[in-house]
Amino acid sequence: MIERVIYQEVVSALKHYPILAITGPRQSGKTTMLRSMFSDYRYVNLENPDMREYATTDPKAFLDEYDRYVIFDEVQRVPSLFSYLQAIVDDRLELGLYILSGSQNFHLMEQITQTLAGRVALFRLFPFDLTEMKVADWLSDDLGQVMVKGFYPAIFERSVGQDSYYANYVDTYVRRDVSQLANVHDDRLFRVFLKVCATRAGQLLNLTDLSKDVGVSHSTIKNWISILETSYVIHLLLPYYSNFGKRVIKSPKLYFWDTGLLCHLLNIRRGKLSPKHPLWGHLFENMVVGEIIKQNYHLGQQRDYYFWRDSHGHEVDLLYADGPSLHIYEVKSSTTLTSKLAEPLQYFEGISGDAVSTKTLIYGGDRNQSRSQFKAVAWSKVGQQSND
Repeated sequence: MIERVIYQEVVSALKHYPILAITGPRQSGKTTMLRSMFSDYRYVNLENPDMREYATTDPKAFLDEYDRYVIFDEVQRVPSLFSYLQAIVDDRLELGLYILSGSQNFHLMEQITQTLAGRVALFRLFPFDLTEMKVADWLSDDLGQVMVKGFYPAIFERSVGQDSYYANYVDTYVRRDVSQLANVHDDRLFRVFLKVCATRAGQLLNLTDLSKDVGVSHSTIKNWISILETSYVIHLLLPYYSNFGKRVIKSPKLYFWDTGLLCHLLNIRRGKLSPKHPLWGHLFENMVVGEIIKQNYHLGQQRDYYFWRDSHGHEVDLLYADGPSLHIYEVKSSTTLTSKLAEPLQYFEGISGDAVSTKTLIYGGDRNQSRSQFKAVAWSKVGQQSND
């Protein structure tokens, strides 16, 4: 069991808020971290039918028994608890009373915004990031293997085979999480939708095309995309709208949070992914973009990331603003570092005036370099420098 990067942020927040909430994908390690690293808190799993019945039918007695220093896991399963928790924390004025955890972001966030706003510090825990993988000595030098294997804790901590793991993950996800979030009548069709989304990873989201390819209505596709976001299967990267005199693309880009799951949906198995694979570049971009945003959450950096693309095809893969300054990134899977790879960064700097503060090229090689016009960062070293 390794200490998760987010742990110190959570510990610090306990000194400033009465309630903490931790959400994230199912099986990302939330329960393991909470039970092992907060052993002085009592643990209550509200997926347990008996505990859920107790909390639902007699919430006052339940909270009299579990009155402070308690972890409520899958707390969104008993939404009536939130109003009682609000009254308790407002009355006691104590800090660090409760830690709430849940894997369905929509239901958890709905209750927090309705009843606990201003009383909760919210965190998101994702599967392992690269820094955590390195600490545990689980990060392979084989980039293809890293992308196919993914980052879910069970694959490394319990040595679960990735093929069976992701097959079970998809099956459980469709049968359990999706059914709780929406009335999906056809499991088979939703699985088709998942696979079609996988073929679009790293591309602009086009609901009309997805609707045609899957064979369901535009509104259904929109709803299903929301389900994938809510349950942390995909994330949508929004475009940066400051156009610097150019027409810009205004559709978001679709990415999967984990390349292991993405490869499974694309039927890419161990030994079948190499730099010659036609999707190698897309998978690499998906991994790097997800990694940077994942570390942003784990480190509590509170940055909003975007991409930029104009109508002529000029693009910057990732950027964030720090006041008036922009930090821009280009992601290239090439293992050979050349100045040509950074041309999109140079172009964007040229049209944005003095707005660009740093330019970072993340590539498929193994050495960092600080060049006069940009900084080059090896894929395995993302997160080892201040601007990542």
